[in-house]
Amino acid sequence: MAARSAPSCHLRLEWVYGYRGHQCRNNLYYTAAKEIVYFVAGVGVVYSPREHRQKFYRGHSDDIISLALHPERILVATGQVGKEPYICVWDSYTVQTISILKDVHTHGVACLAFDLDGQRLVSVGLDSKNAVCVWDWKRGKMLSMAPGHTDRIFDISWDLYQPNKLVSCGVKHIKFWSLCGNALTPKRGVFGKTGDLQTILCLACARDELTYSGALNGDIYVWKGVNLIRTIQGAHTAGIFSMNACEEGFATGGRDGCVRLWDLTFKPITVIDLRETDQGYKGLSVRSVCWRGDHILVGTQDSEIFEIVVHERTKPFLIMQGHCEGELWALATHPTKPLAVTGSDDRSVRIWSLVDHALIARCNMEEPVRCAAINVDGIHLALGMKDGSFTALRVRDMTEVVHIKDRKEAIHELKYSPDGTYLAVGCNDSSVDIYGVAQRYKKIGECVGSLSFITHMDWSSDSRYLQTNDGNGKRLFYRMPGGKEVTDKEEMKGVHWASWTCVSGLEVNGIWPKYSDINDINSVDGNYIGQVLVTADDYGIVKLFRYPCLRKGAKFKKYIGHSAHVTNVRWSHDYQWVISIGGADHSVFQWKFIPERKLKDALHIAPQESLADSNSDESDSDLSDVPELDSEIEQETQLTYRRQVYKEDLTQLKEQYKEKRKSGTSKRREQAPGTSIRLHFIHGYRGYDCRSNLFYTQIGEIVYHVAAVGVIYNRQQNTQRFYLGHDDEILCLAIHPLKDYVATGQVGRDPSIHVWDTETIKALSILKGYHQYGVCAVDFSADGKRLASVGIEDSHAVVLWDWKKGEKLSIARGSKDKIFVVKMNPYVPDKLITAGIKHMKFWRRAGGGLIGRKGYVGALGKGDTMMCAVYGWTEEMAFSGTSAGDVCIWRDIFLVKTVKAHDGPVFSMHALEKGFVTGGKDGIVALWDDSFERCLKTYAIKRAALAPGSKGLLLEDNPSIRAISLGHGHILVGTKNGEILEVDKSGPITLLVQGHMEGEVWGLATHPYLPMCATVSDDKTLRVWDLSPSHCMLAVRKLRKGGRCCCFSPDGKTLAVGLSDGSFLMANADTLEDLVTFHHRKDIISDIRFSPGSGKYLAVASHDSFIDVYNVRSSRRVGVCKGATSYITHVDWDVRGKLLQANTGAKEQLFFEAPRGKRQTVPSVEVEKIGWASWTSVLGLCCEGIWPVVGEVPDVTASCLTNDKTVLATGDDLGFVKLFRYPAKGKFGKFKRYVAHSTHVTNVRWTHDDSMLVTLGGADMSLMVWTNEAEGSRERRPCDSEESDTDSEEDGGYDSDVTRENEISYTIRALATNIRPMFGIKPHLQQKEPSVDERPPVSRAPPQPEKLQTNNVGKKKRPIEDLVLELVFGYRGRDCRNNVHYLNDGDDIIYHTASIGILHNVATGTQSFYQEHNDDILCLTVNQHPKFTNIVATGQVGDAADMSATAPSIHIWDAMNKQTLSILRCSHSKGVCSVSFSATGRLLLSVGLDPEHTVTIWRWQEGANIASKAGHSQRIFVAEFRPDSDSQFVSVGVKHVKFWTLAGRALLSKKGLLSPLDGARMQTMLAVAFGANNLTFTGTVSGDVCVWKDHMLCRMVARAHNGPVFAMYTTLRDGLIVTGGKERPSKEGGAVKLWDQELRRCRAFRLETGQVTDCVRSVCRGKGKILVGTRNAEIIEVGEKNAACNILVNGHVDGPIWGLATHPSRDFFLSAAEDGTVRLWDIADKKMLNKVNLGHAARTVCYSPEGDMVAIGMKNGEFIILLVSSLKIWGKKRDRRCAIHDIRFSPDSRFLAVGSSENSVDFYDLSLGPTLNRISYCKDIPSFVIQMDFSADGRHLQVSTGCYKRHVYEVPSGRRLMDQAAMDRITWATWTSILGSEVTGIWSRHAEKADVNCACVSHSGISLVTGDDFGMVKLFDFPCPEKFAKHKRFLGHSPHVTNIRFTSGDRHVVSAGGDDCSLLVWKCIHVPH
Repeated sequence: MAARSAPSCHLRLEWVYGYRGHQCRNNLYYTAAKEIVYFVAGVGVVYSPREHRQKFYRGHSDDIISLALHPERILVATGQVGKEPYICVWDSYTVQTISILKDVHTHGVACLAFDLDGQRLVSVGLDSKNAVCVWDWKRGKMLSMAPGHTDRIFDISWDLYQPNKLVSCGVKHIKFWSLCGNALTPKRGVFGKTGDLQTILCLACARDELTYSGALNGDIYVWKGVNLIRTIQGAHTAGIFSMNACEEGFATGGRDGCVRLWDLTFKPITVIDLRETDQGYKGLSVRSVCWRGDHILVGTQDSEIFEIVVHERTKPFLIMQGHCEGELWALATHPTKPLAVTGSDDRSVRIWSLVDHALIARCNMEEPVRCAAINVDGIHLALGMKDGSFTALRVRDMTEVVHIKDRKEAIHELKYSPDGTYLAVGCNDSSVDIYGVAQRYKKIGECVGSLSFITHMDWSSDSRYLQTNDGNGKRLFYRMPGGKEVTDKEEMKGVHWASWTCVSGLEVNGIWPKYSDINDINSVDGNYIGQVLVTADDYGIVKLFRYPCLRKGAKFKKYIGHSAHVTNVRWSHDYQWVISIGGADHSVFQWKFIPERKLKDALHIAPQESLADSNSDESDSDLSDVPELDSEIEQETQLTYRRQVYKEDLTQLKEQYKEKRKSGTSKRREQAPGTSIRLHFIHGYRGYDCRSNLFYTQIGEIVYHVAAVGVIYNRQQNTQRFYLGHDDEILCLAIHPLKDYVATGQVGRDPSIHVWDTETIKALSILKGYHQYGVCAVDFSADGKRLASVGIEDSHAVVLWDWKKGEKLSIARGSKDKIFVVKMNPYVPDKLITAGIKHMKFWRRAGGGLIGRKGYVGALGKGDTMMCAVYGWTEEMAFSGTSAGDVCIWRDIFLVKTVKAHDGPVFSMHALEKGFVTGGKDGIVALWDDSFERCLKTYAIKRAALAPGSKGLLLEDNPSIRAISLGHGHILVGTKNGEILEVDKSGPITLLVQGHMEGEVWGLATHPYLPMCATVSDDKTLRVWDLSPSHCMLAVRKLRKGGRCCCFSPDGKTLAVGLSDGSFLMANADTLEDLVTFHHRKDIISDIRFSPGSGKYLAVASHDSFIDVYNVRSSRRVGVCKGATSYITHVDWDVRGKLLQANTGAKEQLFFEAPRGKRQTVPSVEVEKIGWASWTSVLGLCCEGIWPVVGEVPDVTASCLTNDKTVLATGDDLGFVKLFRYPAKGKFGKFKRYVAHSTHVTNVRWTHDDSMLVTLGGADMSLMVWTNEAEGSRERRPCDSEESDTDSEEDGGYDSDVTRENEISYTIRALATNIRPMFGIKPHLQQKEPSVDERPPVSRAPPQPEKLQTNNVGKKKRPIEDLVLELVFGYRGRDCRNNVHYLNDGDDIIYHTASIGILHNVATGTQSFYQEHNDDILCLTVNQHPKFTNIVATGQVGDAADMSATAPSIHIWDAMNKQTLSILRCSHSKGVCSVSFSATGRLLLSVGLDPEHTVTIWRWQEGANIASKAGHSQRIFVAEFRPDSDSQFVSVGVKHVKFWTLAGRALLSKKGLLSPLDGARMQTMLAVAFGANNLTFTGTVSGDVCVWKDHMLCRMVARAHNGPVFAMYTTLRDGLIVTGGKERPSKEGGAVKLWDQELRRCRAFRLETGQVTDCVRSVCRGKGKILVGTRNAEIIEVGEKNAACNILVNGHVDGPIWGLATHPSRDFFLSAAEDGTVRLWDIADKKMLNKVNLGHAARTVCYSPEGDMVAIGMKNGEFIILLVSSLKIWGKKRDRRCAIHDIRFSPDSRFLAVGSSENSVDFYDLSLGPTLNRISYCKDIPSFVIQMDFSADGRHLQVSTGCYKRHVYEVPSGRRLMDQAAMDRITWATWTSILGSEVTGIWSRHAEKADVNCACVSHSGISLVTGDDFGMVKLFDFPCPEKFAKHKRFLGHSPHVTNIRFTSGDRHVVSAGGDDCSLLVWKCIHVPH
């Protein structure tokens, strides 16, 4: 039937009625050309009011919901919904796509906005996190992404007056974003007291950091910075949906139907109330406004667009309207006029003029309208309603004729009969009623045959019959007008139907897909004249079919535009138009019908450019009449390259298996052999399933591929060089235009493309991440900068790369069928073509996407399968070769002609300067002129033409040609049979390389005394190869059947071959002629072996599980070996020829006596002792070690032992060739392994003298020859192999500091938990007890006394308004390294502690700070490049890698002005532990603490992550770039050193190789430094330093330090190296050493710190000085000449620092910490004055009121009193067994109160002298004591406890004071309590797990500072009894601030840190007088 092909007519979208106003806003704008742009359904519309014309953008595949206009107002960005939604940027003038942005958002794109210069676009997703994403839209590249908000975001805008700032708003929030590097950081807007927290719907940015926003209640909120400063109340009476800024000011539109204009300062200009205008109506709601000059555009909720001219604002002009809320189902066309009627659930009926494109009448009904029909005379219009009634109206004035309600359910279909006398009404209750029109619609019949709701009806032409369809898909017939059902098929045969709108019926079978029974076609309408049928379905698609179409699955043309269901579709009365209506999109589409005859003139419209094209099989029309596929192509399309296990999976699998068998292997594993092999030559070329993969290089070598190897063949020397970077089959190869680089694509789970240099054979770039399973085609652009690739995944993705950078530029789905070739346009780099099965597509790049257009065949041809394609001599011309042997010539996308070129498929074509060359399956090479007019010359590939110098023999004449290339005066030809030939222009042909043809190769035998081998394969050939330098095939013969094994007789004269049908033959080894044949078995002969010596017997093993033994001389079978339970795999003889060993498929190792075949049992220990003539067994004790860790997956298929019995070579299913030491006893022997074969290695054999190893690849059909390189005989070559796959199990050395660093777990502040074990109810949650006497407000009682005794009474009290960080005492040396550096020639040093970067001036001690980190800094580095002086990078702790504010990040900043230059949010979950700049300073390397220890390289200025890879399974401590490189770096860590190279976006790594040095084992490496000539030095945990050349260990510097070498530094000026380690100071040794460039001589420096051991964590060298950071938190400067030490920075070693006391009158303070020291600090001199070692951890410290004594409380319960003057102990006492938490002198210095964790406070009377006897203690303390304060008169003590309760006790009796009133009257000497009603306000809402730890009230008594577990210092007013009091917060500490104090005179605040062991000194800024 004709339905096999699609109709040749066409529909063109002419008009769309409607505008999307519902659920969208800000989607209507004027373009620069004064056109109006908006969207409806899935179509972008550009409407020109002047010409009343619409243009359509149809690049979307689903509903558009957001739109933004570029500042130049020509380009438009639109975003859509869907599972994989994308954004299109398109030109409103040409409606062509400019860019596609995809693969980021899910669910939909809710908002879009361009920045000021239009370079960047921001988008917001509809996903659960409402992701905000910034794009460089021209490149289609995402720059940054962050979670937007937990609830919907409604609007987003760039701040047009400040760079890199954005504002977003939505449900109950507004956020102000800044973009730095790749980090988008939000700050929430603070509503404060100015306005209510509410939903913000729209916003606009203005100058001076002002933002105006429209709120849900109709107010306008005005923001300055992040704060709400004022509101404009009642700007609208309901929500403000839209705000538009223009030169004159702002326009706002709201739900109240008003549009308001405001000037630039938001003062009102005018208001336009649209509800009051003549077009207005109640409930009009404005969704979008646009103000340009004197015109205003308004879009409403009900799909209208108004244009208002400002000076006639009462007369808005209605330029577009459509249906609004509710579904749209009713559609009818007028029988005689170009009119269409629609009716919808919005209860309106509208009549549209198809000529004027306008609404000409509208009538509102009482009920939702579901269907419509117009009588033949065009007078009556019938409407079916949702409530079961129907109405008839007069068309001319829309007045009612009748309204009848006979049914209860919706009327879904009604139709007038062709003679106009009846109306049939179909209802959802499955009945059809017939009414007489003339009898005022009296009911005259009823049809009741259906069981389901009625969906469609048609009348017969004579009005005598009616056919119906119902919801069950049943088709029924009725006689009219009575309604009797007709069941007789015969009666209905000749009936002609007046219309065809039914979806079931023979004539429309073809509209349904072949094998589906789904009901998704909503409407059909037949055009009898044009013989076409139009359908509408649930997927938004309108299709054209031929009519009638009888067979299911007919071909069609399809048109998209509607978003979801198309509910109805109808032809206009004269078949000029098709009208379709969308259910949910409320839109009416009008399509122009272009019949076949007009198509010729309208060629330009054939390809509707639309993206949807590329995602779907457009119409399958191109499949029409396709010839049968050629057998070869058929075969190829069925190949699948999927693997059970990909090599990428191995490491993971290995880890899993290791876990499983942790216990098992304690035995030492066998060492790897000393011998290694090197790939020498490969016989083979991959032609059977690849094309155009053979080229000449620049210097005339030949490059091609086979298996997993890229081969460069030199035909003069007959040698090969190999690119071995791939690990699986290579499927395609392309050469760079300069012929020096090659790109190859491989098979893999995430397959990669390697671009490599043919000269050096080094990888330049590796591209991956976008294909699956494999890459089947690649091509370079003409300028060589780009590369296109196609994958073999189901969608056959087409990807465009910038290969040098390794970046994906664009990606698109190619086709659902296989694509064979991709070609880039040589003239326009943005264009390309792909060709494949029934497929020819022309692509152009659009940002991150590609837009594809199908080749348009027209009447000329059929949709053939294309096998090859090239571009011609202009950018428009392209040529493709088809599977039928034609060459198609294309101009633009149109086929202009076809030329018959070959007999059978054209597989390869190549463009020359003046013509073309083609090759086909017919074995002929043809040269053509430049227009394919004539064939200039043909060459047939025949044996007769072979030149004498050929390296082999041609197997057959005219082999199928798969690749052709020209150069150097020759034509290079590759054939399907695996041959490479060179054709001289004059005719002779030279064979250069050949291999086996398709079919697995299993049989391999090496000659007993010559360098030869024989192979036999499933391709039914037996071949003999020369292994000596001539490398060629000596002989070949065809066999009847494929063969599986072969063997030379011991004298080398006979060759035995086992075939796959159970027979075997013996042939003459020279001539290959048959000597004798036997056929005793049915199944494959799997191994065949001559007995040693004279070769008297022949053992023949078969898959029948038998081994037959034949006597060769008598040619008789003399024995059968029985007993195997499975097929035999390998057979070996012993030396005497008396014993056979066999392996079977069931992994049995069996022994038989020869020649009789009696089964023997040989104990496994004895097997070794027997002398075997050969060993190819893979089982048994002596080869236990060859089975890999991942035992169940790969099978070891073959093995072979050298003749000297030392090395066993094996081949396995994964394509690995491995060498083991023999015997390989014990499990998991170590080995050397080589990758070259792609799939299973079927056989391996050593030659007779062990000089070569020959290996066979099963499926890759290649024969590889390896040379054996004995130990010591060769220079070490890199890329030798990956030596062994499992790391040494031995431990890598131990050191407590290293272990601690490795095991430390970093928590982020936000997740901090309480540091004290508190319990009970937090203060802000406690119920307040009402006090007994609530005083009346006016009281005669004396005024309440002061809460706090103030000691500056005379002065006017000034509150403190701010704290500024002034000094930091502390340095993070305990678990960080290399984090102290010189800046500015040694004047300054830079280091970090907690979350602060510190710049410290060496001379003055002044400090300045970088405080932008929001959590602890873990690493720091300085950029050494002169272009980036003083640029510092710091990396911090974080939690999940979700790009939110708590994600780990790296900040790059200027050390001098503290400006942040870039922030990199990274995927290193947990934190960043190492950073390093590259030589040019442009790249930054970072290492994460995530489980994979990811290594990432950044282009930090752009914030671009250019490469990332898992580093190692265990902790990496340091990674550093080589100082002279931007691509090479080294990482060191736990039992790990790796040498990395950056190639494009790929990171390649090599493990450090220890093998050449005896007894060396992999230790834990801690530090790295570099020398010239690729030397690398790594410091180890044992104190040795390893010296590496490339990645080989070349020497050890033993005991460079006595303990771990933690730090190394390479001086760039002179190459000297500094090392720092952990050592006890001794005479000659020192913890810091300065070495020469080669690490041969050194000079040691001692650090005079007085420590028992010095542990250096950081070293750096400046001019004549070495800067050292230690584990003890000191930073020391050592002079190189005099070795003098100068301590620059001191700090506590271990925290927390619990004790803190400030001197009563001077700027001194004391601190006491876990490290057992109390230290005295001087704020003015910025240094530590003194330190006392107590020998135990100290917990608290206190000055006496005069400052002459100090009391110290210890963790062990002891306390000590020192005299300040002499630091002598005045007294000490230990009355308690556990920690003293606070210690206090009374104000008169008489009493000492000591509070401990034993729930006690003890009192001591100091006036009784230093005996310190306890005089009393406080009773009933409910929990441990936290803080204590004396009252001013010394008679009371307040105690805060661990259960959140505060008690007051009398002093010295210790009785508890219960009277609340008395408590309220106490004046306190100090206040440090965190509890009490006076300080309720300091407890925050977020303190579920974390606590406030400390507080201190200022001496003035009016300010209060607190420290908490989140590491925050907060400043409050005192007292603060209200909950959640206002405060300022100051960040800097790590989690847990343990103590805080004001210094005397309230000049400073000192805070002490828990985790960070640091002391921060803050300067108090007082409010000025």
